Amino acid sequence: MADPNDEVEENEASADKPAVAAAGPDPADSKKKLNTDEIEDLLNQATASLDEAVGDNVSTEAQPKPFSFGDLTPGTEPAQRQPIDLLGEVEMDLRVELGRTQMRLEEVLQLRSGSVVALDKLAGDPVDIFVNGRLIARGEVLVMNDNFCIRVTELVGA
Repeated sequence: MADPNDEVEENEASADKPAVAAAGPDPADSKKKLNTDEIEDLLNQATASLDEAVGDNVSTEAQPKPFSFGDLTPGTEPAQRQPIDLLGEVEMDLRVELGRTQMRLEEVLQLRSGSVVALDKLAGDPVDIFVNGRLIARGEVLVMNDNFCIRVTELVGA
């Protein structure tokens, strides 16, 4: 049987030794430890970088300044014009409206292939040309090489 006094001596002896983790060596021991002076230097560098990025010395008592526009008068040099070709790739919704009509839902549901819908315009009346939902011109319907075409006859002012 073991002596109870032996256990007390083992506990006292283990208190003098540093505890070793069961998982192995501490990963922080393998990295270089920074002292207080190095940390202060890093903080000062970060503060200087922030001050440089802002452009002014930053203070805790900074007051907001009103925004002022610079000189907005046109210069003597004409602004360089960009070619209209820059807009060549812009997609827009173009619609040609032959005419309009009002129908009840019952009449719409009865539409089949070959049904005739009467419009409010007569044959030969100008059609409306819309770009992005805005009326920009009027024209007439033509048939060219078995395709329908629109000849613009009138540009609508803004």
